[in-house]
Amino acid sequence: MEQNPNAGSFDPSGITRPDPMLMRYYLLVSALALVAFPIVVLPLFFKYETLRYRFDDKGVSMSWGILFRREIHLTYRRIQDIQVTRNLIQRWFGLASVGIQTASGSSSAEMVIDGILEAEALRDFLYGKMRGAAPDMPSRAESAAPSLAAPADAGTRDEALALLQEIHGLLQRVPGTEARP
Repeated sequence: MEQNPNAGSFDPSGITRPDPMLMRYYLLVSALALVAFPIVVLPLFFKYETLRYRFDDKGVSMSWGILFRREIHLTYRRIQDIQVTRNLIQRWFGLASVGIQTASGSSSAEMVIDGILEAEALRDFLYGKMRGAAPDMPSRAESAAPSLAAPADAGTRDEALALLQEIHGLLQRVPGTEARP
């Protein structure tokens, strides 16, 4: 996986595997289990070796597993929230986890992308896709600046006013409703 922190625009389509630093993180976490090291490290090793990501025009996909293969595909429009988390050891290795939540009713993230070095850039890219913006949109801090929308032309305003007056007239004819100024 090649990730260039100096790149002007972030392109996640090049991310197909987690960063190799994730395996070091898994080894350290497994070593903390002491006696249970072999039991803990084997599933993490197989997950790392089989973990694949794919970012395309419609959504993001993730798959892993040997005996029990899991695949998750989320379209950008289903994404509700994106969270970047780092524990102490992940910060030490420069890694992050990007959790993607949907409106599935679950309180946990539906997909967690592990082993990412440029987590903020990935989060901003996903927010842009989620909102239907171009992939090379400005970061959230830049987009938080107030922007002036182009004023509507006179024809559009006149049409909107006529439509509102028509709705107002229809509401006055409905029994039990009162016209409000």
